[in-house]
Amino acid sequence: MRIAFVFLITACAMVSCSNNDKIPDVSDIKINVTTMRFEKALFTIDTINYATNLDILLSKYPSFVGNFLSTILNADLKWSADSLAQYVHSFTGAYKNVYDTALLVFKDFTPYEKEIKQGLQYVKYYFPNFKDRKKIITYIGPIDGYGDILSDDAIIIGLQHHLGRNFSLYNSTFVQETYPRYISNRFEADYISINCMKNILNDLFPEKMQDQPLVLQMVEKGKRLFVLSKLLPNKEEYKLIGYTKEQLKAVYQHETAVWDLFVQNNFLQTIDNNIIKNYIGEGPKTQELGESSPGNIGSFAGWQIVKKYMRKNSNTSLQQLLDTDAEKIFQQAKYKP
Repeated sequence: MRIAFVFLITACAMVSCSNNDKIPDVSDIKINVTTMRFEKALFTIDTINYATNLDILLSKYPSFVGNFLSTILNADLKWSADSLAQYVHSFTGAYKNVYDTALLVFKDFTPYEKEIKQGLQYVKYYFPNFKDRKKIITYIGPIDGYGDILSDDAIIIGLQHHLGRNFSLYNSTFVQETYPRYISNRFEADYISINCMKNILNDLFPEKMQDQPLVLQMVEKGKRLFVLSKLLPNKEEYKLIGYTKEQLKAVYQHETAVWDLFVQNNFLQTIDNNIIKNYIGEGPKTQELGESSPGNIGSFAGWQIVKKYMRKNSNTSLQQLLDTDAEKIFQQAKYKP
């Protein structure tokens, strides 16, 4: 089945449905977190006695050092101090333009810290047992490498992935091989808090979807999107799922066709990963829906199933939702757009 997506200029009424219903007051929940601008310290190290000064800097970030050097920069911790310093210095020299751009974009990180703190307030409200992170650490690493990370004691932000979709290096071949355009289009500052809350959600509830039929995986993805919308109630839906505004409008306009794609092709109960991967997770488009359609269409459908379930079970907590069997949610929702 092939349905051509046509982007309508008029606003879709369903898109305008806000996540702002029944937003709890979390203003009294205290969040103590400090932002540390690691990239500023790293890129301004005095080159005289560089190895010694680098060692002094790294000693101030003991829990971050291993991640940064070995995982992010791919350095070997067995190297001598001089070899390690030379390697890091070479990286900072090559990434001077990225650092300079980050200084302009994030001259003031306060608005993003505020968004993260507010997200953490909602996390604590809905999930009181969440382990607090006391630090936000910003850094710059290879653009084709890691981005935002959650460690045991810190929320770690890779600023190299938030410099604006038109940043020149995002179009380079070496970056596009890892982060194609449909992903790098989201390399905006506004996605910092979204990525942070996704990482926290994954930490609280690791995904376990192996060998489940497609429809149950769709519901599991839908659970996470629903919870994410509650942790970031002021964020637009299209950003939460990673679409453009126009794509989400079109998907809502064609919601019936999207669902029919799964029903008419008997995809809902498939366990064939070659089929499942076409509808769950990152992708440039949904082949059957045309060139302008977004990928990850199964997660969108799962989100709508969960919304309908929660409308029918409005007293269900987010903890209970995440713990509820996906088959039960699917059967009780009786979703049919």
